[in-house]
Amino acid sequence: MERLLNPVLILLLLLVALLSLTIGTLDLEVSSALANWFSNLFTGKALTREALIVGEIRLPRTLLALVVGAAMGMSGAALQGLLRNPLVDPGLIGASQGAALGAALVFYFNIFPGLGTLATPIAGLVGAALTLFILMGLSGSMARPAIIIMAGLAISTLSSALLAVVLNFAPNPYAMQELVFWLLGSVSNRGLDNLAILFPAFVIGSIMLLMQRKLLLGLSLGEQVADSMGLEVTKRGRYIVLGTALLVGSSVAVAGNIGFIGLIVPHLMRPLVRYRPDRLLLPSALAGAIFVLLADILVRQLPPERELKLGVLTALVGAPFFVWLVWKERQRWL
Repeated sequence: MERLLNPVLILLLLLVALLSLTIGTLDLEVSSALANWFSNLFTGKALTREALIVGEIRLPRTLLALVVGAAMGMSGAALQGLLRNPLVDPGLIGASQGAALGAALVFYFNIFPGLGTLATPIAGLVGAALTLFILMGLSGSMARPAIIIMAGLAISTLSSALLAVVLNFAPNPYAMQELVFWLLGSVSNRGLDNLAILFPAFVIGSIMLLMQRKLLLGLSLGEQVADSMGLEVTKRGRYIVLGTALLVGSSVAVAGNIGFIGLIVPHLMRPLVRYRPDRLLLPSALAGAIFVLLADILVRQLPPERELKLGVLTALVGAPFFVWLVWKERQRWL
């Protein structure tokens, strides 16, 4: 079963991605539309209406949902393995709050005016990077779980407070409304230029996490065992924090706050990999991509004038799941 898990998830992901490209207000022939769109890229052939809709609207939305879901799922699995805590969410390290604060400053101070629509995600990445440096400074030379958790909570609290200040002093109601809608999380109204910002950070962060699979396995046996195996827990643990911050920060910078994916998905996949943290990363990434794609498809089925934001839907699903996890942990210790 475990050997078939990743191939089955990949096949399911491809089917859901095709479904995402197919579903919309208009019934289109996706294959011919994509062929026309790719032909336009390489030969300059005129775009049909169907190709414009699929290539410029549905394809970026599908790819962004896929990458954001994969980033959140993998980062959640890695951070839970590093901290040996199944209730940890990737937002714990403060990268998401830092990215949100950086993006919010764009709405308020209009920094990076020459970048147009790319100003928000770039400022979000800068905010996540600054958060990371502060986290590394606060955690000191020893990347211990308790220190990382306390540093992350401190940064998250400060970033949330500063974000509240930005909202409080928004220059006009329209700027505040636009900022709040962005913070709710969504992959709609994004283009391939946003994917160009997200994808490099996703690749680098994913490689950093996948390279630390042996450390995650060692930590599951205890920190002293991992040290005795020569795994350099302090140094390599920081690579996990850095990779997680890259994945979470870039995702929030582009799509806003889409929470609970990194908490829910690893729990669903963990029994299927026999609770091996080193084997959990890739299935969590694939399942996270599927989860976000399905959630976005569901969002698109709602009336457009009252569209529910993607982050709101994942929170509505994730919050009860989190309560159940807390109750389950409480019962285990009684």
